[in-house]
Amino acid sequence: MRAALVKKFGGPEVLNPAEVPRPEPEEGEVLIELEAAGVNRADVLTRSGGYHAAGQPPIVPGLEGSGVVREVGASVTEVSPGDRVFAFGGRPGFYAEYAVAPARHVVRVPEGLGMDVASTLPVAPLTAFYCLRRLARVEPGETVLVWAAASGVGDVAVQLAKAAGATVIATAGSDEKVAWVLENGADHGVNHSNESVVDRVTELLGGAGAEVVLDTVGGARFGESLKAAGHGGRVVSLANVALESSTIDTRDFYPKNVAIYGFQVNNLIRRLGYDPREDLAELAGFVVGGDLKIHVDRTFGLGEAADAHRHLEGRLNRGKVVLRPREG
Repeated sequence: MRAALVKKFGGPEVLNPAEVPRPEPEEGEVLIELEAAGVNRADVLTRSGGYHAAGQPPIVPGLEGSGVVREVGASVTEVSPGDRVFAFGGRPGFYAEYAVAPARHVVRVPEGLGMDVASTLPVAPLTAFYCLRRLARVEPGETVLVWAAASGVGDVAVQLAKAAGATVIATAGSDEKVAWVLENGADHGVNHSNESVVDRVTELLGGAGAEVVLDTVGGARFGESLKAAGHGGRVVSLANVALESSTIDTRDFYPKNVAIYGFQVNNLIRRLGYDPREDLAELAGFVVGGDLKIHVDRTFGLGEAADAHRHLEGRLNRGKVVLRPREG
Protein backbone atom coordinates (compact mmCIF):
# COMPACT_ATOMS: atom_id res chain seq x y z
CA MET A 1 0.00 0.00 0.00
CA ARG A 2 1.03 3.65 -0.39
CA ALA A 3 1.97 5.71 2.64
CA ALA A 4 3.82 8.92 3.43
CA LEU A 5 7.08 7.72 4.93
CA VAL A 6 9.80 9.40 6.98
CA LYS A 7 13.07 7.57 6.28
CA LYS A 8 15.18 10.03 8.25
CA PHE A 9 14.38 12.96 10.52
CA GLY A 10 14.39 16.37 8.89
CA GLY A 11 12.32 19.04 7.20
CA PRO A 12 9.15 18.51 5.18
CA GLU A 13 11.20 17.22 2.25
CA VAL A 14 11.87 13.93 4.09
CA LEU A 15 8.15 13.05 4.05
CA ASN A 16 7.52 11.22 0.77
CA PRO A 17 5.13 8.61 -0.71
CA ALA A 18 6.42 5.04 -0.55
CA GLU A 19 5.20 1.47 -0.78
CA VAL A 20 4.93 -0.23 2.63
CA PRO A 21 3.36 -3.54 3.72
CA ARG A 22 -0.35 -3.41 4.44
CA PRO A 23 -0.94 -4.19 8.13
CA GLU A 24 -3.00 -7.21 9.13
CA PRO A 25 -5.43 -7.04 12.05
CA GLU A 26 -4.62 -9.18 15.04
CA GLU A 27 -6.99 -10.18 17.81
CA GLY A 28 -8.96 -7.18 19.04
CA GLU A 29 -7.92 -5.02 16.09
CA VAL A 30 -9.66 -3.44 13.11
CA LEU A 31 -8.33 -2.87 9.58
CA ILE A 32 -9.50 0.47 8.16
CA GLU A 33 -9.31 1.62 4.55
CA LEU A 34 -8.58 5.27 5.14
CA GLU A 35 -10.28 8.22 3.49
CA ALA A 36 -8.85 11.05 5.60
CA ALA A 37 -6.21 11.70 8.24
CA GLY A 38 -5.85 14.67 10.56
CA VAL A 39 -2.53 16.55 10.36
CA ASN A 40 -1.26 17.66 13.76
CA ARG A 41 1.69 19.45 15.34
CA ALA A 42 2.74 16.12 16.83
CA ASP A 43 3.15 14.80 13.27
CA VAL A 44 5.46 17.69 12.42
CA LEU A 45 7.51 17.00 15.55
CA THR A 46 7.58 13.29 14.70
CA ARG A 47 8.96 14.02 11.23
CA SER A 48 11.62 16.40 12.58
CA GLY A 49 12.72 14.14 15.45
CA GLY A 50 11.32 16.34 18.18
CA TYR A 51 8.43 14.19 19.43
CA HIS A 52 9.21 12.24 22.58
CA ALA A 53 7.04 9.23 21.68
CA ALA A 54 7.86 8.92 17.97
CA GLY A 55 10.47 6.16 17.92
CA GLN A 56 13.03 5.94 15.12
CA PRO A 57 12.62 6.01 11.32
CA PRO A 58 11.23 4.60 9.14
CA ILE A 59 8.00 6.13 10.43
CA VAL A 60 4.55 6.64 8.92
CA PRO A 61 3.13 9.68 10.78
CA GLY A 62 -0.51 10.24 11.64
CA LEU A 63 -2.31 9.90 14.96
CA GLU A 64 -5.90 9.96 13.71
CA GLY A 65 -8.00 9.14 10.69
CA SER A 66 -11.31 8.01 9.27
CA GLY A 67 -12.42 5.42 6.75
CA VAL A 68 -14.26 2.15 6.24
CA VAL A 69 -13.71 -1.06 8.19
CA ARG A 70 -12.48 -3.82 5.86
CA GLU A 71 -11.51 -6.58 8.28
CA VAL A 72 -11.80 -7.27 12.00
CA GLY A 73 -9.67 -9.48 14.16
CA ALA A 74 -10.90 -12.20 16.47
CA SER A 75 -13.11 -11.09 19.39
CA VAL A 76 -14.02 -7.74 17.80
CA THR A 77 -17.73 -7.05 18.25
CA GLU A 78 -17.87 -3.26 18.40
CA VAL A 79 -17.71 -2.72 14.60
CA SER A 80 -18.10 -4.77 11.43
CA PRO A 81 -16.72 -4.68 7.87
CA GLY A 82 -18.38 -1.87 5.96
CA ASP A 83 -18.83 0.42 8.97
CA ARG A 84 -17.73 4.05 8.60
CA VAL A 85 -15.44 4.86 11.51
CA PHE A 86 -12.87 7.26 12.86
CA ALA A 87 -9.95 6.07 14.94
CA PHE A 88 -6.71 6.98 16.69
CA GLY A 89 -3.50 5.29 17.74
CA GLY A 90 -3.20 2.98 14.72
CA ARG A 91 -0.31 1.33 12.94
CA PRO A 92 1.73 2.01 10.94
CA GLY A 93 0.22 5.54 11.15
CA PHE A 94 -2.71 7.24 9.42
CA TYR A 95 -0.77 8.82 6.54
CA ALA A 96 -1.49 5.65 4.59
CA GLU A 97 -4.11 3.86 2.53
CA TYR A 98 -4.77 1.41 5.37
CA ALA A 99 -4.22 1.35 9.11
CA VAL A 100 -4.93 -1.09 11.91
CA ALA A 101 -6.23 0.18 15.24
CA PRO A 102 -7.38 -1.52 18.44
CA ALA A 103 -11.17 -1.82 18.49
CA ARG A 104 -11.21 0.25 21.69
CA HIS A 105 -9.74 3.13 19.63
CA VAL A 106 -12.47 3.04 16.99
CA VAL A 107 -15.75 4.99 16.94
CA ARG A 108 -18.56 4.77 14.39
CA VAL A 109 -19.14 7.86 12.24
CA PRO A 110 -22.72 9.03 12.79
CA GLU A 111 -25.01 9.89 9.89
CA GLY A 112 -24.41 13.44 8.77
CA LEU A 113 -20.74 13.64 9.75
CA GLY A 114 -18.26 13.97 6.88
CA MET A 115 -15.11 11.89 6.78
CA ASP A 116 -12.73 14.88 6.65
CA VAL A 117 -14.19 16.28 9.86
CA ALA A 118 -14.45 12.87 11.53
CA SER A 119 -10.74 12.27 10.96
CA THR A 120 -9.84 15.32 13.04
CA LEU A 121 -11.86 14.61 16.18
CA PRO A 122 -9.52 12.35 18.22
CA VAL A 123 -6.69 14.86 18.75
CA ALA A 124 -7.48 18.60 18.71
CA PRO A 125 -11.22 18.64 19.49
CA LEU A 126 -10.88 15.91 22.13
CA THR A 127 -8.02 17.85 23.72
CA ALA A 128 -10.09 21.03 23.92
CA PHE A 129 -13.10 19.09 25.24
CA TYR A 130 -11.20 17.24 27.97
CA CYS A 131 -9.19 20.25 29.10
CA LEU A 132 -12.18 22.55 29.43
CA ARG A 133 -14.79 20.10 30.69
CA ARG A 134 -12.85 17.50 32.70
CA LEU A 135 -9.90 19.53 34.00
CA ALA A 136 -10.81 23.23 34.10
CA ARG A 137 -14.54 22.55 34.52
CA VAL A 138 -15.58 25.85 33.01
CA GLU A 139 -18.65 27.42 34.58
CA PRO A 140 -21.12 29.97 33.15
CA GLY A 141 -19.99 33.54 33.74
CA GLU A 142 -16.27 32.70 33.93
CA THR A 143 -13.61 34.14 31.65
CA VAL A 144 -11.47 31.76 29.59
CA LEU A 145 -8.19 32.81 27.96
CA VAL A 146 -7.34 30.65 24.92
CA TRP A 147 -3.85 30.91 23.45
CA ALA A 148 -3.42 30.32 19.67
CA ALA A 149 -7.16 30.33 19.13
CA ALA A 150 -6.85 29.88 15.36
CA SER A 151 -5.22 26.48 15.84
CA GLY A 152 -7.12 23.20 15.74
CA VAL A 153 -7.33 23.02 19.55
CA GLY A 154 -7.90 26.74 20.01
CA ASP A 155 -10.69 26.91 17.45
CA VAL A 156 -12.71 24.22 19.21
CA ALA A 157 -11.85 25.58 22.67
CA VAL A 158 -13.36 28.96 21.81
CA GLN A 159 -16.60 27.34 20.72
CA LEU A 160 -16.84 24.97 23.69
CA ALA A 161 -16.09 27.73 26.19
CA LYS A 162 -18.78 29.94 24.65
CA ALA A 163 -21.25 27.05 24.73
CA ALA A 164 -20.49 26.67 28.45
CA GLY A 165 -21.51 30.29 29.04
CA ALA A 166 -18.02 31.74 29.42
CA THR A 167 -16.52 34.97 28.15
CA VAL A 168 -13.59 34.16 25.84
CA ILE A 169 -10.39 36.13 25.35
CA ALA A 170 -8.61 34.61 22.36
CA THR A 171 -5.04 35.18 21.20
CA ALA A 172 -3.60 34.68 17.72
CA GLY A 173 -0.38 35.57 15.96
CA SER A 174 -1.64 38.01 13.33
CA ASP A 175 -4.34 40.62 12.93
CA GLU A 176 -5.99 38.46 10.27
CA LYS A 177 -6.19 35.50 12.61
CA VAL A 178 -7.48 37.70 15.44
CA ALA A 179 -10.29 38.83 13.15
CA TRP A 180 -11.00 35.19 12.32
CA VAL A 181 -11.25 34.07 15.96
CA LEU A 182 -13.62 36.94 16.68
CA GLU A 183 -15.81 35.77 13.80
CA ASN A 184 -15.61 32.29 15.34
CA GLY A 185 -17.23 33.55 18.55
CA ALA A 186 -14.49 34.93 20.79
CA ASP A 187 -15.53 38.02 22.77
CA HIS A 188 -12.10 39.66 22.70
CA GLY A 189 -9.03 39.13 20.52
CA VAL A 190 -5.36 39.80 21.24
CA ASN A 191 -2.49 39.67 18.75
CA HIS A 192 0.11 37.95 20.90
CA SER A 193 2.89 38.78 18.43
CA ASN A 194 2.75 42.51 19.19
CA GLU A 195 0.61 42.94 22.34
CA SER A 196 1.11 41.99 25.97
CA VAL A 197 -1.54 39.36 26.63
CA VAL A 198 -1.20 39.77 30.40
CA ASP A 199 -1.71 43.54 30.18
CA ARG A 200 -4.67 43.13 27.85
CA VAL A 201 -6.36 40.57 30.12
CA THR A 202 -5.83 42.82 33.13
CA GLU A 203 -7.30 45.77 31.24
CA LEU A 204 -10.33 43.81 30.02
CA LEU A 205 -11.06 42.35 33.44
CA GLY A 206 -10.56 45.52 35.45
CA GLY A 207 -7.42 44.34 37.17
CA ALA A 208 -8.53 40.77 37.74
CA GLY A 209 -7.35 37.63 35.95
CA ALA A 210 -9.04 34.88 33.96
CA GLU A 211 -10.66 31.97 35.79
CA VAL A 212 -9.35 29.56 33.15
CA VAL A 213 -6.27 29.77 30.92
CA LEU A 214 -5.70 27.23 28.14
CA ASP A 215 -2.00 27.26 27.21
CA THR A 216 -1.69 25.59 23.81
CA VAL A 217 1.77 27.01 23.12
CA GLY A 218 4.17 26.45 26.03
CA GLY A 219 7.59 27.99 26.45
CA ALA A 220 7.44 31.60 27.59
CA ARG A 221 3.66 31.59 27.17
CA PHE A 222 3.30 29.24 30.14
CA GLY A 223 4.78 31.85 32.46
CA GLU A 224 2.48 34.47 30.97
CA SER A 225 -0.47 32.14 31.48
CA LEU A 226 0.27 31.96 35.20
CA LYS A 227 0.36 35.75 35.39
CA ALA A 228 -2.91 36.04 33.47
CA ALA A 229 -4.79 33.66 35.79
CA GLY A 230 -6.97 35.15 38.49
CA HIS A 231 -7.42 34.15 42.12
CA GLY A 232 -8.49 30.51 42.29
CA GLY A 233 -7.88 30.21 38.56
CA ARG A 234 -7.06 27.05 36.62
CA VAL A 235 -4.25 26.90 34.07
CA VAL A 236 -4.15 23.92 31.68
CA SER A 237 -0.85 23.31 29.88
CA LEU A 238 -1.18 20.92 26.96
CA ALA A 239 1.73 21.52 24.57
CA ASN A 240 5.15 23.00 23.97
CA VAL A 241 5.01 23.83 20.28
CA ALA A 242 7.37 26.68 21.11
CA LEU A 243 10.04 24.00 21.73
CA GLU A 244 11.62 26.07 24.48
CA SER A 245 11.96 25.92 28.24
CA SER A 246 9.57 27.78 30.50
CA THR A 247 10.94 30.08 33.18
CA ILE A 248 8.40 30.83 35.89
CA ASP A 249 8.19 32.65 39.18
CA THR A 250 6.22 30.65 41.74
CA ARG A 251 4.95 33.96 43.13
CA ASP A 252 2.87 34.28 39.94
CA PHE A 253 0.60 31.44 40.97
CA TYR A 254 0.79 30.16 44.55
CA PRO A 255 -0.34 33.40 46.25
CA LYS A 256 -3.42 33.34 44.01
CA ASN A 257 -4.20 29.68 44.76
CA VAL A 258 -3.95 28.90 41.05
CA ALA A 259 -4.27 25.23 40.07
CA ILE A 260 -2.06 23.93 37.24
CA TYR A 261 -3.04 20.93 35.13
CA GLY A 262 -0.99 19.07 32.56
CA PHE A 263 -2.61 17.24 29.66
CA GLN A 264 -1.24 14.78 27.11
CA VAL A 265 -3.89 12.61 25.49
CA ASN A 266 -1.73 9.61 24.54
CA ASN A 267 -0.34 9.32 28.05
CA LEU A 268 -3.85 9.65 29.48
CA ILE A 269 -5.03 6.73 27.34
CA ARG A 270 -2.01 4.43 27.50
CA ARG A 271 -0.96 4.85 31.13
CA LEU A 272 -3.91 6.31 33.01
CA GLY A 273 -6.78 4.24 31.66
CA TYR A 274 -8.80 6.95 29.90
CA ASP A 275 -11.29 5.56 27.35
CA PRO A 276 -12.21 8.51 25.10
CA ARG A 277 -14.90 6.80 23.01
CA GLU A 278 -17.81 8.25 24.96
CA ASP A 279 -16.37 11.77 24.77
CA LEU A 280 -15.60 11.35 21.07
CA ALA A 281 -19.15 10.19 20.37
CA GLU A 282 -20.43 13.26 22.23
CA LEU A 283 -18.18 15.54 20.17
CA ALA A 284 -19.39 13.92 16.96
CA GLY A 285 -22.95 14.53 18.12
CA PHE A 286 -22.17 18.21 18.72
CA VAL A 287 -20.95 18.54 15.14
CA VAL A 288 -23.91 16.73 13.62
CA GLY A 289 -26.31 18.79 15.74
CA GLY A 290 -24.73 22.05 14.63
CA ASP A 291 -23.44 22.95 18.09
CA LEU A 292 -19.77 22.69 17.06
CA LYS A 293 -18.09 23.51 13.76
CA ILE A 294 -14.79 21.90 12.85
CA HIS A 295 -13.12 24.29 10.44
CA VAL A 296 -11.12 22.29 7.90
CA ASP A 297 -8.67 24.84 6.54
CA ARG A 298 -7.18 22.79 3.68
CA THR A 299 -6.95 19.24 2.38
CA PHE A 300 -3.91 17.65 0.74
CA GLY A 301 -3.35 14.41 -1.16
CA LEU A 302 -0.93 11.76 0.07
CA GLY A 303 1.75 12.96 -2.36
CA GLU A 304 1.36 16.44 -0.88
CA ALA A 305 2.04 15.43 2.71
CA ALA A 306 5.20 17.54 2.76
CA ASP A 307 3.17 20.56 1.62
CA ALA A 308 0.63 19.87 4.37
CA HIS A 309 3.46 20.05 6.91
CA ARG A 310 4.79 23.25 5.36
CA HIS A 311 1.33 24.77 5.63
CA LEU A 312 1.07 23.84 9.30
CA GLU A 313 4.64 24.81 10.19
CA GLY A 314 4.18 28.14 8.45
CA ARG A 315 1.22 28.80 10.77
CA LEU A 316 -0.93 29.45 7.70
CA ASN A 317 -3.86 27.35 8.90
CA ARG A 318 -7.04 28.53 10.55
CA GLY A 319 -8.43 25.35 12.05
CA LYS A 320 -7.55 21.85 10.93
CA VAL A 321 -5.46 20.46 8.07
CA VAL A 322 -6.48 17.12 6.54
CA LEU A 323 -4.61 14.57 4.42
CA ARG A 324 -6.53 12.38 1.96
CA PRO A 325 -4.49 9.16 1.57
CA ARG A 326 -6.23 8.06 -1.63
CA GLU A 327 -5.57 11.29 -3.46
CA GLY A 328 -2.41 12.75 -4.92
